[in-house]
Amino acid sequence: MGTSHARAYHSMDAFEIVGLVSRTPASRNQLSEELGGLPTYASFEHALSMTAPDVVSVNTYPDTHAKYVQMSLEANCHVFVEKPLAETAEEAQTLIDLARKTNRKIVIGYILRVHPAWKKFTALAQQLGKPLVMRMNLNQQSSAEQWDTHRKLMDSMSPIVDCGVHYVDVMCQMTRARPVAVNAIGARLSDEIAPDMYNYGQLQVFFDDGSVGWYEAGWGPMMSETASFVKDVVGPLGAVSIVDEVKDQTDDIEGHTQTGGLKIHHSSRDKDGYFDQPDEFIDTSDEPSHDELCALEQEFLLRAIQEDLNLTDHMQDAVSSLKIVLAADQAARERRTVTF
Repeated sequence: MGTSHARAYHSMDAFEIVGLVSRTPASRNQLSEELGGLPTYASFEHALSMTAPDVVSVNTYPDTHAKYVQMSLEANCHVFVEKPLAETAEEAQTLIDLARKTNRKIVIGYILRVHPAWKKFTALAQQLGKPLVMRMNLNQQSSAEQWDTHRKLMDSMSPIVDCGVHYVDVMCQMTRARPVAVNAIGARLSDEIAPDMYNYGQLQVFFDDGSVGWYEAGWGPMMSETASFVKDVVGPLGAVSIVDEVKDQTDDIEGHTQTGGLKIHHSSRDKDGYFDQPDEFIDTSDEPSHDELCALEQEFLLRAIQEDLNLTDHMQDAVSSLKIVLAADQAARERRTVTF
């Protein structure tokens, strides 16, 4: 993600990258060379003090997000941070309060919010009536370096927390309703992860308008690629689905965002009880690439700064989705329903 966002800044005249930070020399040097020989640093603290930037982009593992965002805001910087904003909802709220106090912007990397097909998917779901049934997953079969990355992510949070914030955020947008309870299950399928961690999980969330949704996420070399990509919403008036026309995407970084097309089904029937409208298909195969989506996120950040956009809803939505997935994690570990 850091590489993709750096490419976005580098391509935009309004930004000038004054430093790249990574703990590993190879990764920061390779990116520096790609972007024309930019200054590199091994320490975030050192880079922040030496460069005095206007904006900081945080694309690290989740357990460092809150620390780096806080340091950036205290240094009077605007911030882009990959999701989740923090490891706890309390930490996230503290950062939002600090952003308001310092009059700085925080944009959280909910990449599906800038994706044209996902925005259309959400809008169509909102036209299906209430309640909604929302079914989503992203199981990722991983090995070698990708499994290493997944294992490092699980040092701080489970798949249904790390990935789930994306899809729970979408559910909240679709329903515009208040979550009232959440259930979850989890399973530890590998002895290569911590004893108290699980690499497969599913959550079920209940909303006060009667809508329900589930999200499933699994990581690792054992994961099945059968039914690994489900994005489906059902309402009284019909259904809308993201049709997965992209093959072999579960082990790719673009698996979160690639669509292929939208399939729309209408529940209306004629006097004889037969469907009176054919299913529709919207081709989305010309969707932006992953790097192009990252550029759209940074264009939003730029506009937020230059036009002084009110990001209250954006930031509070990030806290809300984080609360839900953290409650799901609690439900999975304690094998009980968590209510709000």
